[in-house]
Amino acid sequence: MTRSWQDILTGTIETRHWLHRNPELTWEEEKTADFIRERLSSLNIPWRVCATHGTVATLAPQASGPHRAFRADMDALPIEEASGVDYVSCQTGKMHACGHDGHTAALLACAEWFKQHEAALPGPVSLVFQPAEEGGHGAKKMIEDGALDGVEEIFGWHNWPAIEFGQACCPDGAVMSGNGTFEIHLKGRGGHASQPEAARDPVLAAAAVTLNLQQIVSRRLPPQADAVVSVTSIDAISNVTVIPENVTLAGSIRLSSPQWRAPINQAIQEIAEQTAASYGVVAEVITRPRYEATLNHPPSAGAVRRTLETELGPAYPAQNIMMPLMASEDFSYYLNEIPGAFALIGMAEGAEGERRFDKPCHSPEYVFNDRVLETVVKVFSRLAGAPVPG
Repeated sequence: MTRSWQDILTGTIETRHWLHRNPELTWEEEKTADFIRERLSSLNIPWRVCATHGTVATLAPQASGPHRAFRADMDALPIEEASGVDYVSCQTGKMHACGHDGHTAALLACAEWFKQHEAALPGPVSLVFQPAEEGGHGAKKMIEDGALDGVEEIFGWHNWPAIEFGQACCPDGAVMSGNGTFEIHLKGRGGHASQPEAARDPVLAAAAVTLNLQQIVSRRLPPQADAVVSVTSIDAISNVTVIPENVTLAGSIRLSSPQWRAPINQAIQEIAEQTAASYGVVAEVITRPRYEATLNHPPSAGAVRRTLETELGPAYPAQNIMMPLMASEDFSYYLNEIPGAFALIGMAEGAEGERRFDKPCHSPEYVFNDRVLETVVKVFSRLAGAPVPG
Protein backbone atom coordinates (compact mmCIF):
# COMPACT_ATOMS: atom_id res chain seq x y z
CA MET A 1 0.00 0.00 0.00
CA THR A 2 1.44 3.34 -1.04
CA ARG A 3 0.85 6.55 0.87
CA SER A 4 0.70 10.14 -0.31
CA TRP A 5 3.59 12.40 0.54
CA GLN A 6 1.48 14.28 3.07
CA ASP A 7 0.61 11.00 4.82
CA ILE A 8 4.29 10.02 4.82
CA LEU A 9 5.24 13.40 6.27
CA THR A 10 2.61 13.18 9.00
CA GLY A 11 3.83 9.70 9.87
CA THR A 12 7.43 10.90 9.88
CA ILE A 13 6.65 13.50 12.52
CA GLU A 14 4.91 10.82 14.59
CA THR A 15 7.98 8.61 14.16
CA ARG A 16 10.26 11.40 15.31
CA HIS A 17 8.17 11.95 18.43
CA TRP A 18 8.19 8.22 19.24
CA LEU A 19 11.96 8.14 18.92
CA HIS A 20 12.21 11.21 21.11
CA ARG A 21 10.14 9.58 23.84
CA ASN A 22 12.34 6.47 23.72
CA PRO A 23 15.98 7.64 23.66
CA GLU A 24 18.87 5.20 23.92
CA LEU A 25 22.48 6.07 24.65
CA THR A 26 25.58 5.30 22.62
CA TRP A 27 25.94 1.58 21.85
CA GLU A 28 22.61 0.90 23.61
CA GLU A 29 20.29 1.54 20.62
CA GLU A 30 18.65 -1.90 20.63
CA LYS A 31 14.99 -0.79 20.60
CA THR A 32 15.76 1.96 18.11
CA ALA A 33 17.37 -0.60 15.81
CA ASP A 34 14.37 -2.92 16.16
CA PHE A 35 12.02 -0.04 15.31
CA ILE A 36 14.00 0.84 12.18
CA ARG A 37 14.28 -2.76 11.00
CA GLU A 38 10.58 -3.43 11.51
CA ARG A 39 9.73 -0.32 9.50
CA LEU A 40 12.09 -1.32 6.69
CA SER A 41 10.68 -4.84 6.61
CA SER A 42 7.13 -3.49 6.44
CA LEU A 43 8.19 -1.53 3.35
CA ASN A 44 9.78 -4.66 1.78
CA ILE A 45 13.19 -3.00 1.79
CA PRO A 46 16.06 -5.48 2.31
CA TRP A 47 18.44 -4.62 5.11
CA ARG A 48 21.31 -6.11 7.02
CA VAL A 49 22.70 -5.69 10.51
CA CYS A 50 25.87 -3.64 10.71
CA ALA A 51 27.95 -2.91 13.83
CA THR A 52 25.39 -4.60 16.13
CA HIS A 53 22.75 -1.84 16.37
CA GLY A 54 23.40 -0.34 12.96
CA THR A 55 21.38 -1.14 9.85
CA VAL A 56 22.14 -0.75 6.14
CA ALA A 57 19.17 -0.86 3.76
CA THR A 58 19.55 -1.03 -0.01
CA LEU A 59 17.26 0.05 -2.83
CA ALA A 60 17.61 -0.41 -6.60
CA PRO A 61 20.66 -2.68 -6.21
CA GLN A 62 20.69 -3.52 -9.93
CA ALA A 63 20.51 0.06 -11.19
CA SER A 64 23.48 1.04 -13.33
CA GLY A 65 24.20 4.53 -12.03
CA PRO A 66 26.47 5.64 -9.16
CA HIS A 67 25.86 4.00 -5.80
CA ARG A 68 25.04 6.71 -3.25
CA ALA A 69 24.49 6.41 0.48
CA PHE A 70 22.65 8.58 3.00
CA ARG A 71 23.37 8.39 6.71
CA ALA A 72 21.44 9.04 9.92
CA ASP A 73 22.77 8.72 13.46
CA MET A 74 20.56 7.25 16.19
CA ASP A 75 21.96 7.74 19.69
CA ALA A 76 20.79 10.06 22.46
CA LEU A 77 22.64 11.80 25.30
CA PRO A 78 22.81 11.37 29.10
CA ILE A 79 20.86 14.59 29.74
CA GLU A 80 17.75 15.18 31.85
CA GLU A 81 15.23 16.78 29.53
CA ALA A 82 13.78 20.24 30.27
CA SER A 83 12.32 21.05 26.85
CA GLY A 84 8.66 21.24 27.88
CA VAL A 85 7.42 19.31 24.81
CA ASP A 86 4.42 17.03 25.23
CA TYR A 87 6.36 14.05 23.84
CA VAL A 88 9.10 14.37 26.47
CA SER A 89 11.59 11.55 27.04
CA CYS A 90 10.25 8.60 29.00
CA GLN A 91 13.77 7.65 30.10
CA THR A 92 15.10 9.44 33.15
CA GLY A 93 18.43 11.10 32.45
CA LYS A 94 18.31 10.36 28.71
CA MET A 95 17.35 12.77 25.95
CA HIS A 96 17.57 13.27 22.20
CA ALA A 97 19.25 16.62 22.77
CA CYS A 98 21.09 16.63 19.44
CA GLY A 99 18.30 15.81 17.03
CA HIS A 100 19.37 12.32 16.07
CA ASP A 101 15.70 11.34 16.38
CA GLY A 102 15.03 13.81 13.57
CA HIS A 103 17.91 12.50 11.49
CA THR A 104 16.59 8.94 11.81
CA ALA A 105 12.98 9.91 11.11
CA ALA A 106 14.00 11.81 7.97
CA LEU A 107 15.93 8.81 6.61
CA LEU A 108 12.99 6.50 7.31
CA ALA A 109 10.82 8.92 5.31
CA CYS A 110 13.37 8.68 2.49
CA ALA A 111 13.14 4.90 2.72
CA GLU A 112 9.38 4.93 2.15
CA TRP A 113 9.50 7.57 -0.58
CA PHE A 114 12.41 5.95 -2.40
CA LYS A 115 10.70 2.55 -2.23
CA GLN A 116 7.62 3.97 -3.92
CA HIS A 117 9.87 5.32 -6.69
CA GLU A 118 12.52 2.60 -6.71
CA ALA A 119 12.22 2.05 -10.47
CA ALA A 120 13.12 5.71 -11.07
CA LEU A 121 16.35 5.61 -9.06
CA PRO A 122 19.30 5.91 -11.47
CA GLY A 123 21.70 4.02 -9.23
CA PRO A 124 21.73 1.91 -6.07
CA VAL A 125 20.92 3.72 -2.83
CA SER A 126 22.09 2.67 0.64
CA LEU A 127 20.42 4.03 3.76
CA VAL A 128 22.87 3.91 6.66
CA PHE A 129 21.34 3.98 10.15
CA GLN A 130 24.33 4.40 12.44
CA PRO A 131 24.68 3.95 16.21
CA ALA A 132 27.15 5.62 18.54
CA GLU A 133 27.93 8.97 16.96
CA GLU A 134 28.24 10.70 20.34
CA GLY A 135 31.85 9.78 20.99
CA GLY A 136 31.41 6.08 20.30
CA HIS A 137 33.11 5.98 16.87
CA GLY A 138 30.05 4.31 15.41
CA ALA A 139 30.93 5.34 11.86
CA LYS A 140 34.29 3.60 12.17
CA LYS A 141 32.60 0.39 13.28
CA MET A 142 30.04 0.65 10.48
CA ILE A 143 32.81 0.98 7.89
CA GLU A 144 34.70 -1.97 9.39
CA ASP A 145 31.50 -4.01 9.07
CA GLY A 146 31.09 -3.15 5.39
CA ALA A 147 28.61 -0.26 5.44
CA LEU A 148 30.40 1.40 2.51
CA ASP A 149 30.90 -1.72 0.41
CA GLY A 150 30.18 -0.69 -3.18
CA VAL A 151 29.20 2.85 -2.20
CA GLU A 152 30.72 5.60 -4.34
CA GLU A 153 29.43 8.74 -2.59
CA ILE A 154 27.83 9.49 0.79
CA PHE A 155 25.76 12.36 2.17
CA GLY A 156 24.77 13.38 5.68
CA TRP A 157 23.36 16.36 7.53
CA HIS A 158 22.88 17.88 10.95
CA ASN A 159 20.20 20.19 12.20
CA TRP A 160 21.68 23.41 13.54
CA PRO A 161 19.76 25.70 15.92
CA ALA A 162 22.12 28.64 15.36
CA ILE A 163 21.03 28.82 11.70
CA GLU A 164 17.68 30.24 10.59
CA PHE A 165 15.05 27.90 9.19
CA GLY A 166 15.27 28.13 5.41
CA GLN A 167 19.02 28.57 5.49
CA ALA A 168 21.84 26.03 5.37
CA CYS A 169 25.51 25.62 4.60
CA CYS A 170 27.67 22.98 2.95
CA PRO A 171 31.17 24.36 2.32
CA ASP A 172 33.98 22.77 0.42
CA GLY A 173 36.54 21.41 2.88
CA ALA A 174 36.10 21.66 6.62
CA VAL A 175 32.53 21.91 7.86
CA MET A 176 33.14 20.57 11.40
CA SER A 177 36.31 20.24 13.41
CA GLY A 178 38.31 17.34 14.72
CA ASN A 179 38.45 16.83 18.46
CA GLY A 180 40.25 15.06 21.26
CA THR A 181 40.33 14.92 25.04
CA PHE A 182 43.02 15.18 27.66
CA GLU A 183 43.47 14.34 31.33
CA ILE A 184 46.20 15.75 33.53
CA HIS A 185 46.84 13.98 36.81
CA LEU A 186 48.74 16.19 39.26
CA LYS A 187 50.38 14.53 42.24
CA GLY A 188 51.64 16.72 45.04
CA ARG A 189 52.10 16.34 48.78
CA GLY A 190 49.11 16.85 50.97
CA GLY A 191 49.08 18.67 54.24
CA HIS A 192 47.34 21.09 56.57
CA ALA A 193 45.96 24.30 55.10
CA SER A 194 47.75 26.25 57.84
CA GLN A 195 51.15 24.89 56.74
CA PRO A 196 51.31 25.26 52.93
CA GLU A 197 55.11 25.38 53.05
CA ALA A 198 55.13 21.75 54.23
CA ALA A 199 52.96 20.63 51.34
CA ARG A 200 53.30 20.68 47.56
CA ASP A 201 49.91 22.05 46.56
CA PRO A 202 48.40 20.40 43.44
CA VAL A 203 45.40 22.77 43.56
CA LEU A 204 47.64 25.77 43.02
CA ALA A 205 49.50 23.90 40.30
CA ALA A 206 46.19 22.98 38.63
CA ALA A 207 45.16 26.62 38.56
CA ALA A 208 48.45 27.60 36.93
CA VAL A 209 48.28 24.76 34.41
CA THR A 210 44.73 25.79 33.47
CA LEU A 211 45.77 29.36 32.80
CA ASN A 212 48.90 28.39 30.90
CA LEU A 213 47.05 25.99 28.63
CA GLN A 214 45.13 28.96 27.28
CA GLN A 215 48.35 30.19 25.68
CA ILE A 216 48.54 27.23 23.29
CA VAL A 217 46.18 28.69 20.71
CA SER A 218 47.37 32.28 21.08
CA ARG A 219 51.13 31.63 21.32
CA ARG A 220 52.00 28.10 20.19
CA LEU A 221 49.94 27.91 16.98
CA PRO A 222 49.85 30.25 13.98
CA PRO A 223 46.91 32.69 13.83
CA GLN A 224 45.59 30.85 10.79
CA ALA A 225 45.02 27.66 12.78
CA ASP A 226 41.40 27.16 13.83
CA ALA A 227 41.73 25.49 17.21
CA VAL A 228 40.31 25.47 20.73
CA VAL A 229 41.78 24.15 23.98
CA SER A 230 39.28 24.05 26.86
CA VAL A 231 39.76 22.83 30.41
CA THR A 232 36.31 21.59 31.34
CA SER A 233 36.83 19.81 34.67
CA ILE A 234 38.96 20.22 37.79
CA ASP A 235 38.58 17.45 40.35
CA ALA A 236 40.22 18.55 43.60
CA ILE A 237 37.76 17.43 46.24
CA SER A 238 39.13 17.86 49.74
CA ASN A 239 38.29 19.18 53.18
CA VAL A 240 38.39 22.94 53.70
CA THR A 241 41.44 22.55 55.95
CA VAL A 242 43.24 19.92 53.87
CA ILE A 243 45.59 20.41 50.93
CA PRO A 244 44.97 17.27 48.83
CA GLU A 245 47.53 14.92 47.40
CA ASN A 246 46.01 14.74 43.90
CA VAL A 247 44.10 16.84 41.41
CA THR A 248 42.80 15.82 37.99
CA LEU A 249 42.21 18.25 35.14
CA ALA A 250 40.28 17.24 32.03
CA GLY A 251 39.36 19.00 28.85
CA SER A 252 38.78 19.03 25.14
CA ILE A 253 40.60 20.17 22.04
CA ARG A 254 39.12 21.16 18.68
CA LEU A 255 41.06 21.49 15.44
CA SER A 256 40.10 22.28 11.86
CA SER A 257 42.92 20.24 10.33
CA PRO A 258 44.68 17.01 11.38
CA GLN A 259 48.03 18.79 11.16
CA TRP A 260 47.38 20.62 14.45
CA ARG A 261 46.68 17.57 16.60
CA ALA A 262 50.32 16.60 17.30
CA PRO A 263 51.55 20.12 18.16
CA ILE A 264 48.54 20.76 20.41
CA ASN A 265 49.00 17.49 22.28
CA GLN A 266 52.74 18.12 22.62
CA ALA A 267 52.12 21.61 23.98
CA ILE A 268 49.60 20.30 26.51
CA GLN A 269 52.17 17.80 27.78
CA GLU A 270 55.05 20.28 27.93
CA ILE A 271 53.04 23.01 29.63
CA ALA A 272 51.46 20.67 32.17
CA GLU A 273 54.71 18.96 33.12
CA GLN A 274 56.82 22.09 33.29
CA THR A 275 54.22 24.19 35.08
CA ALA A 276 53.59 21.46 37.62
CA ALA A 277 57.32 21.04 38.21
CA SER A 278 57.66 24.72 39.06
CA TYR A 279 55.24 24.06 41.96
CA GLY A 280 56.99 20.89 43.09
CA VAL A 281 54.20 18.76 41.63
CA VAL A 282 54.37 15.89 39.14
CA ALA A 283 52.06 15.85 36.10
CA GLU A 284 50.97 12.81 34.10
CA VAL A 285 49.28 13.72 30.81
CA ILE A 286 46.95 11.46 28.84
CA THR A 287 45.65 12.60 25.44
CA ARG A 288 43.05 10.73 23.44
CA PRO A 289 42.01 11.38 19.83
CA ARG A 290 38.31 11.31 19.05
CA TYR A 291 37.23 12.44 15.60
CA GLU A 292 39.11 14.10 12.76
CA ALA A 293 37.75 17.15 10.97
CA THR A 294 34.75 16.58 8.71
CA LEU A 295 36.11 17.57 5.30
CA ASN A 296 33.63 17.86 2.44
CA HIS A 297 34.69 16.84 -1.05
CA PRO A 298 34.11 19.85 -3.35
CA PRO A 299 32.15 18.08 -6.15
CA SER A 300 29.79 16.45 -3.63
CA ALA A 301 29.43 19.66 -1.61
CA GLY A 302 28.64 21.52 -4.82
CA ALA A 303 25.87 19.04 -5.62
CA VAL A 304 24.37 19.58 -2.15
CA ARG A 305 24.54 23.37 -2.54
CA ARG A 306 22.69 23.18 -5.84
CA THR A 307 19.89 21.13 -4.28
CA LEU A 308 19.71 23.49 -1.30
CA GLU A 309 19.36 26.47 -3.63
CA THR A 310 16.62 24.68 -5.55
CA GLU A 311 14.68 23.84 -2.39
CA LEU A 312 15.33 26.93 -0.27
CA GLY A 313 16.01 29.63 -2.84
CA PRO A 314 19.11 31.66 -3.71
CA ALA A 315 19.22 33.31 -0.27
CA TYR A 316 19.69 29.96 1.50
CA PRO A 317 23.39 30.36 2.50
CA ALA A 318 23.61 30.96 6.26
CA GLN A 319 25.06 34.40 6.97
CA ASN A 320 25.35 34.25 10.75
CA ILE A 321 27.71 31.31 11.19
CA MET A 322 31.43 30.90 10.64
CA MET A 323 32.96 27.77 9.19
CA PRO A 324 34.21 25.38 10.27
CA LEU A 325 32.17 24.73 13.38
CA MET A 326 34.28 23.78 16.35
CA ALA A 327 31.86 20.92 17.06
CA SER A 328 32.82 17.46 15.79
CA GLU A 329 31.16 14.62 13.89
CA ASP A 330 32.13 11.04 13.21
CA PHE A 331 30.80 11.45 9.66
CA SER A 332 34.46 12.35 9.12
CA TYR A 333 35.23 8.62 8.99
CA TYR A 334 33.05 8.19 5.90
CA LEU A 335 34.57 11.20 4.15
CA ASN A 336 38.05 9.84 4.81
CA GLU A 337 37.05 6.73 2.83
CA ILE A 338 34.95 7.95 -0.11
CA PRO A 339 33.71 11.22 -1.63
CA GLY A 340 30.73 12.89 -0.04
CA ALA A 341 29.46 15.91 1.83
CA PHE A 342 27.86 16.93 5.10
CA ALA A 343 25.40 19.84 5.39
CA LEU A 344 24.11 21.95 8.27
CA ILE A 345 20.43 22.83 7.97
CA GLY A 346 18.87 25.61 10.03
CA MET A 347 16.01 25.31 12.49
CA ALA A 348 15.55 28.62 14.36
CA GLU A 349 12.33 30.57 13.86
CA GLY A 350 10.53 33.56 15.35
CA ALA A 351 11.17 37.21 16.04
CA GLU A 352 13.49 38.52 18.73
CA GLY A 353 12.02 37.63 22.10
CA GLU A 354 9.86 34.90 20.57
CA ARG A 355 12.57 32.62 19.26
CA ARG A 356 11.86 28.91 18.88
CA PHE A 357 14.10 25.95 18.06
CA ASP A 358 17.20 28.00 18.85
CA LYS A 359 18.40 26.22 21.99
CA PRO A 360 21.81 24.71 21.23
CA CYS A 361 22.44 21.04 20.70
CA HIS A 362 23.21 19.20 23.96
CA SER A 363 21.06 21.65 25.95
CA PRO A 364 18.34 20.13 28.16
CA GLU A 365 16.00 22.74 26.61
CA TYR A 366 16.81 21.77 23.01
CA VAL A 367 13.79 21.21 20.72
CA PHE A 368 13.95 19.85 17.17
CA ASN A 369 12.00 21.70 14.46
CA ASP A 370 9.84 19.16 12.61
CA ARG A 371 9.52 21.49 9.61
CA VAL A 372 13.11 20.57 8.69
CA LEU A 373 12.11 16.97 7.93
CA GLU A 374 10.41 17.79 4.62
CA THR A 375 13.36 19.90 3.48
CA VAL A 376 15.82 17.08 4.12
CA VAL A 377 13.77 14.45 2.31
CA LYS A 378 13.47 16.74 -0.72
CA VAL A 379 17.21 17.45 -0.73
CA PHE A 380 18.07 13.76 -0.40
CA SER A 381 15.54 12.87 -3.11
CA ARG A 382 17.26 15.20 -5.57
CA LEU A 383 20.68 13.81 -4.67
CA ALA A 384 19.42 10.25 -5.09
CA GLY A 385 17.71 11.02 -8.40
CA ALA A 386 14.24 10.24 -7.04
CA PRO A 387 11.14 12.33 -7.79
CA VAL A 388 10.83 15.25 -5.38
CA PRO A 389 7.95 14.93 -2.88
CA GLY A 390 5.16 17.47 -2.81
